[in-house]
Amino acid sequence: MAIARAREALPFNSRVVLMAGFGGLLALMAFSGLDAIQALVHIQTANDRIGAEYLRRTQVLERIREDLYVSGTYIRDYLLEPEAGKAEGHRYSLLESRGDMDAALAEYRNLVNQAEQEPFGVLTGELAQYWAVLEPVLDWTPAQRRAGGFFFLRDEVFPRRIAMLGIADQIGQLNETQLNAGKAEIAESYRQSQRRLVLTVAVAIGLGLVLAAFSIRRILSHEAETVAARAELQQLSARLVEAQETERRSISRELHDEVGQALTGILVEMANLTTMIRGQQLEALAQKTAEVKKLVENSITTVRNMALLLRPSMLDDLGLAPALAWQAREVSKRSGVWVELDAERVPEDLPEEHKTCIYRVTQEALHNIVQHAAAKQVKVSVAQEDGLVRLAIRDDGRGFDPQREKGMGLLGIQERVARLGGQFAIDSWAGRGTELRIVLPVPVPAGRRG
Repeated sequence: MAIARAREALPFNSRVVLMAGFGGLLALMAFSGLDAIQALVHIQTANDRIGAEYLRRTQVLERIREDLYVSGTYIRDYLLEPEAGKAEGHRYSLLESRGDMDAALAEYRNLVNQAEQEPFGVLTGELAQYWAVLEPVLDWTPAQRRAGGFFFLRDEVFPRRIAMLGIADQIGQLNETQLNAGKAEIAESYRQSQRRLVLTVAVAIGLGLVLAAFSIRRILSHEAETVAARAELQQLSARLVEAQETERRSISRELHDEVGQALTGILVEMANLTTMIRGQQLEALAQKTAEVKKLVENSITTVRNMALLLRPSMLDDLGLAPALAWQAREVSKRSGVWVELDAERVPEDLPEEHKTCIYRVTQEALHNIVQHAAAKQVKVSVAQEDGLVRLAIRDDGRGFDPQREKGMGLLGIQERVARLGGQFAIDSWAGRGTELRIVLPVPVPAGRRG
């Protein structure tokens, strides 16, 4: 029923889908943010590491170049210095330069990568030969230095120093190549992070669009259901007014045709009775009195039946089961449809609204069966179990389509059941009858809680 559907903003499944979708979207955005932060931290760390390694290697290599260049100057001054004291000072400076160069080589050896191993090995070997060539010269006498110093510098020192500086430049180029490779690696990491971020954003936007479309669709559907429910409510209100007027006309007709005519007949008979009393017609007087009594009894019966149909006093005085039994007997007596009742498992402490609901549902269902079903037998069963009251009414009539032929009575039943938080269902099969079922939750009395 549209009214019942409109009471819920969104079905449970739709709420689950929206919650899961928005939760997934938030998780995806959080993952995207964390991934981007991690990528930036990784890129920054790699960039700092590569820059620090390049700077350190360049500084150590520059020390080796500087020591190599300075060593040539010291050996030149040593060989060309005529004074022994100054020559010894140049010799001492040369040995210090060699010590610093050895320390720089040892430090750079720990920084060598695979591409630099071969040229660094060549440089180390050349330096070893360079110092091996210089060691005998350091013990020359002043005469030996004056005689062979120039030629030694020209033929041994300067060519070797130039060659070793070339090797150092080659290592420097490899170091710069390594820096460029590191930059390329960082750029590739940045591109990968960018691609992941773009992909994640695209997926998030796509998911957001899907959720937006789903939400809009559900909202539009809910609005349509609300409009339909409002229209159905208006139609129901109109039909309720019509039913009320019909009921009033029926009561009025009953009062006029049955009670009114009976009272009119009583008045006529009372007039005749008065005439007989004046004429002292004793035999006819007794007969006429009996007729008046019968008219009064019939009127009382008619009024009682009308009162019972409106609100059976036995529902208040005796309880639900006796009221249902009376209703079953009356329907069987008036219509010829056999009504079987099973209400042995109905407690008498049901709330009044539950009793009234079950009674009215049974009354309306039996009325519909008598009027439309062409049934011969009806089974009414009422039972309470597990905090629920269950009512089932099954007939063997012609059946109908509940979706297309839902009348005012069924709508009233649905509303009664819905007000008590119950469930309503009806199944019908062509030529095999109809079954109506309701389930009502029964609140636990305050004295039984805990």
